[in-house]
Amino acid sequence: MSKIIASAAIRGARKIVDRAEKKWQQALDRWGANEPVGFPNTAYYLPIIYGILGLKVEKLADMEQVLHKCKLLLPPPVKATCHLPYLAPALDAGMATFFAEEIIEAIKYLEQPDSYTKQEDVTDSNIWLGAADDVILRKRGVEFVDGTAPGFAAILGAAPTKEIAVKIAQELQQKNLYVFMCAEHDGKRFSEQLLAAVVQIGWPVRLVSFGPEVSAVVFAIGFATRVALSFGGIEPGDYRKILIYNKDRVFSFVLPLGYVTDEWYANALGCVNWGFPIIADTPIPEILPIGICTNEHVVSNVPHDKIVAKAVEVRGLKVTVTEVPVPVAYGPAFEGERVRKEDLYLECGGGRTPMVELVITRPMNAIEDGKIEVLGPEITDVSAGAKLPLAIVVEVAGRTMQEDYEPILERQVHHFINYAQGLMHVGQRDIAWVRISKAAVDKGFKFHHLGALLHAKLHQDFGRIFDKVQVKIFTKENDVRALADQARMAYRERDARIEGMTDETTETYYSCTLCQSFAPSHVCIVSPERSGLCGSYNWMDCKAAYEINPTGPNQPVDKGECLNAKYGQWQGVNEFVFQASRQKIERYNFYTIINDPMTTCGCCECIAAVLPLCNGVMTVNREYAEMTPCGMKFTTLAGTIGGGITTPGFIGHSKFNICQKKFLAGDGGLKRVVWMPKMLKEMIAGRLQARAKEIGVPGLLEMIADETVGVTEEEILPFLEERGHPALTMESIM
Repeated sequence: MSKIIASAAIRGARKIVDRAEKKWQQALDRWGANEPVGFPNTAYYLPIIYGILGLKVEKLADMEQVLHKCKLLLPPPVKATCHLPYLAPALDAGMATFFAEEIIEAIKYLEQPDSYTKQEDVTDSNIWLGAADDVILRKRGVEFVDGTAPGFAAILGAAPTKEIAVKIAQELQQKNLYVFMCAEHDGKRFSEQLLAAVVQIGWPVRLVSFGPEVSAVVFAIGFATRVALSFGGIEPGDYRKILIYNKDRVFSFVLPLGYVTDEWYANALGCVNWGFPIIADTPIPEILPIGICTNEHVVSNVPHDKIVAKAVEVRGLKVTVTEVPVPVAYGPAFEGERVRKEDLYLECGGGRTPMVELVITRPMNAIEDGKIEVLGPEITDVSAGAKLPLAIVVEVAGRTMQEDYEPILERQVHHFINYAQGLMHVGQRDIAWVRISKAAVDKGFKFHHLGALLHAKLHQDFGRIFDKVQVKIFTKENDVRALADQARMAYRERDARIEGMTDETTETYYSCTLCQSFAPSHVCIVSPERSGLCGSYNWMDCKAAYEINPTGPNQPVDKGECLNAKYGQWQGVNEFVFQASRQKIERYNFYTIINDPMTTCGCCECIAAVLPLCNGVMTVNREYAEMTPCGMKFTTLAGTIGGGITTPGFIGHSKFNICQKKFLAGDGGLKRVVWMPKMLKEMIAGRLQARAKEIGVPGLLEMIADETVGVTEEEILPFLEERGHPALTMESIM
């Protein structure tokens, strides 16, 4: 163990703990011991402290015991002579650093409420995002579970130039890693360098500017800790399991760029506790023996053009990078990128021109695999600012290909195009919209490359269900309009097939156990009339997933004998659920919120809850962060019922499920819904109005209260009575 590193880390930790204690005392004098503190919109309090110590810091007074823990952890300064080369004291100093910095950052939220944007995106006036709330955690954290994002790089400081910063960031993005940024070196910050190079930053593009100071490192480590708590099913205070989970499951590392101060050393050694190694661009001392980290702990003096590769090697990260034959960077990290008006070279669809996307099954002899045709003007044939009609027709053939798979493959067009840097894709079917940036065109991107990337990615991800794929790109308006008419006929036929399916006439349902890594007893059963509660899977998606991966999380379930038609319970489903839940859940019902409802995990799009005073049910979507009439916000609801248990009176579900015929059918169906956030009403208005007509209450949408009416039962009841909501005259829901 390097004496220089240990000395610096312990000095840095002592400075930070001292700073935290002074800030706490000042805050105590100003606001008093009972002043609430915490990071916005989270059920995890101050997550490192909560995860490692199991302590809930809810007010200023709660910080005193944490500061006491910090002082107990702080080792004495390293002696000038007879230094003992042990790593443990330095790691303790790193842990104390994180506890103290969470206190500093929590008080900063109190002192400067607008210091962070508290959202996914930067703004024109503020690029610092601060702590991720629970909505971001659920949305992004699952990517660390399913492998979409194997981990993150925490960057401290700044690169020598903005060009080097861009190269490092893009190399990390192409490996599907998130980039968490904080601190400054020589008056420069990595995130500001990216902005100066006109690179978009924010959660959607995986370039996350947490904060301007080194203390913002705790937002990265706090995120990793919450991943372990939420997705690893680990109890707060079980620090050993949290640290091992991160070492084995969250493949992250730290890149200090620039002069390493005492405070940087303290934070770096804190990261080592989580199994995250340090790879520096300066000649600091190294810690090469293997111990806490998978491989080396600290590696230094790495050239900038090799630093990402070295970090991946040291961390032991196995990165799968798809080689797609396009002239721009390609990967999921670019999916959230926007192409703004000033960056725009060409756009298609979006109401500006006709656009349509269609996947069609063809006979084997009608397709030449890999053939790509552009029928009409190419991108190089038009000037910047042009608008063109566009039809993307993907023709597939295979011995196991079925028409039911067409919409599943078609849905991938959205993701695969968005993975290309400089391209933006919104919508699907005949309401799609594509924007292509000047930068992408400058690098040589053409319509032909749309076909190339679709061919490559469809083969890679879905090659099990087909053998050949060819792509035709049409850019003449007459051709596009004719294809749009053909496509709409296909859409109607597909919708009729899906809508025509019922739970009664379908003998095989499908399971989804993808979320069992963080909700061990949760088993989602997807039927034609009950989509997965995460909103990502319907019955046909699960069927296709099983065809692609027969040993995966989506398994066929023979529903067996019907035990209760009203509530939706079957013998075969019960038997499957009992085994798949590790004998924790004996049975559940599909169509009720009251009697043995289905299990819920933390990934649900919405949560419904009974409102006894209104004789009805409210539902709230994940994006809505305010209070609801059941007395809980979404985050509290998710934390209460989202662990894979059945909770009478509460149930998770998808947005799409609200307007399916079997939604709460055992309790009276859609007529029971008395409150939902305004944003959710707007999202599903068309389908809800159509479904309300079917059940004989055409004005139901206007009868459902939202937050503009009230957020307590007492506030919304007069509104429901005035509008004559049907729930008030139905039999008691309890």
